[in-house]
Amino acid sequence: MKVIAVQSLIFAIALAIPTTGMNAVSVAQAAGTASFLPTITNKAGPPGKAPPGMVWIPGGEFSMGTGEGSATVCGGHDEARDARPIHRVYVDGFWMDKTEVTNEQFEKFVKATRYKTIAEITPTKEEFPTAPPENLVAGSTVFTPTSKPVPLNNMFQWWRFIHGADWRHPQGPGSDIKGKEKYPVVQVAYLDALAYAQWAGKKLPTEAEWELAARGGKSGATYTWGDQFKPAGKWMGNTYQGTFPVKDSGADGFVGIAPVAKYAPNGYGLYDMAGNVWEWCRDWYQPDFYKQLANDKDVVRNPTGPVTLSKRVEQLRVHRGGSFLCTDEYCARFMVGTRGKGEVNTAANHLGFRCVRSK
Repeated sequence: MKVIAVQSLIFAIALAIPTTGMNAVSVAQAAGTASFLPTITNKAGPPGKAPPGMVWIPGGEFSMGTGEGSATVCGGHDEARDARPIHRVYVDGFWMDKTEVTNEQFEKFVKATRYKTIAEITPTKEEFPTAPPENLVAGSTVFTPTSKPVPLNNMFQWWRFIHGADWRHPQGPGSDIKGKEKYPVVQVAYLDALAYAQWAGKKLPTEAEWELAARGGKSGATYTWGDQFKPAGKWMGNTYQGTFPVKDSGADGFVGIAPVAKYAPNGYGLYDMAGNVWEWCRDWYQPDFYKQLANDKDVVRNPTGPVTLSKRVEQLRVHRGGSFLCTDEYCARFMVGTRGKGEVNTAANHLGFRCVRSK
């Protein structure tokens, strides 16, 4: 599904609704952490030498989700209810990429396999019989700043389907990744990320693995680094400053996307687990799934998401971590317990991934 309805495609990746004026810190404080219990980290060390570019995540039992309060995380009626209630989860230890997969890493995969991403493939009339012929073009969605401030209740003002936008041309024709080898690869749909992971002998992380790793051993912290958004005035991740969606001032050091590993790592040595680009997880997304897990009297072990989806639920996969478009004005889902989601064939220029490997 790429162009049958641009509106539907963009909706799958926009992930947010305008805020009511609370900044990220006050939102987090309103959420509270009363339901969090200490993380019980596995004592066993790594099973051997670390694979290149990966770090050992020891696993253990932790409290997963976000606060029980009514904090508005992405504004209006979207209060991160899909990330509540907080529930206990156990995850086995695993290896995880230190950084998001980069352009140069993805290029090696493409050269080795001659793989074409979904954004590079022209959809057919057979796939989308009701789509107008002019919509049957290869491309993807691109964040496009507006020329002036606009009401933040219509995401289609700043998201565009661009013919020719793909991982090599993340902003569309005329853009490229020359000199951006260390930037995270973007414009990759779930199936593209899955193909890379399989080629690399890895997997995409489960949502539980991702959150355990992002927390870095901390229980109930608001961000991957702690509870203060800017500890000692220091920027800890790549988000959006300025006036959304008109101009990113780059106060954090970067306008738009940043190279990987430009901010301090978390407690497990992982970079960019908040901001920069959203990251695919392999779980199906279901808004009430946490309620199902919380109803289990035992600690849930190694959850992999819902096995079957309700017919009323769109078939989406989970995103985690937020992106360079996260802002107090619009969406603060770079907070560690919150969730995003996207249709599996949808890509965008703020969406990437990282991989994991079992013992």
